[in-house]
Amino acid sequence: MKLAAAFGLLTDLRFAVQAAFIPTLRAVFSSPSLLLHPHKVSRIFMAHVWKVFGNGVDENARPVKESLIPTNAYGVVLDIGAGHGHTVNYLDPSKVTRYVALEPNQLMHPEIRKVAATKGFTEAAGNLTVIPYGAEEISLIVSALGGPRSVDTLISVLTICSVPNPEHTLTTLVQETLKPGGTLLMYEHVLSDRADVAWWQRFWTPLWSGAFDGCRLDRPTHVWLEKMDVWAEQRVWGKEGEEEEHLFWHRVGRFVKKAN
Repeated sequence: MKLAAAFGLLTDLRFAVQAAFIPTLRAVFSSPSLLLHPHKVSRIFMAHVWKVFGNGVDENARPVKESLIPTNAYGVVLDIGAGHGHTVNYLDPSKVTRYVALEPNQLMHPEIRKVAATKGFTEAAGNLTVIPYGAEEISLIVSALGGPRSVDTLISVLTICSVPNPEHTLTTLVQETLKPGGTLLMYEHVLSDRADVAWWQRFWTPLWSGAFDGCRLDRPTHVWLEKMDVWAEQRVWGKEGEEEEHLFWHRVGRFVKKAN
């Protein structure tokens, strides 16, 4: 792997620090007790990063999302790790009855509501639900949804990289929230098939996950999904035009759960 590609993420890290360090420091000065809760500090940092870079990350993935989401998402949609709710921009309101944004970082919730409202999804109308839990908190999610296996479309966009105990969480989410016959749509950066790229992904993961609220570069999310024995249909493919020498190597997928 070329060194320029291997060290390229340091530029991303520098830009993120420039955007979020001072606002995060101000928050800590205002509430010094945050130092006793590093995870809260991490979420504050990530919220400021996403204010600056969230729209750009979404725009970079627009061709993938436009080909994946509008034609396949329907009914009750559960968006795992919704961030600022960018997924709602790709939903067809004539096919989607309810948008459920699962986002544990409550600092992002106002933006979710703002973006969702531009597409006609609001809590007042009854077609928007914002859930403040992590993807691993399955029982709380099921309760907030109103019961098990009530989701028609499960969407995961750049989320499983930061979920605790990810393989178990994915399996349980599919079992407990997705209806028989329901669809899972995935767009994730994953562990590369190339050994040299994978080595660098593992090398940088401790630094990257510490800075970005647990985001890991070394998770084979697509492999975990493919080996689950619950699918009637499954297809995984790459991001068009993406080079193999890329620390953020993406896979796209559509999975349909067995009807029984």
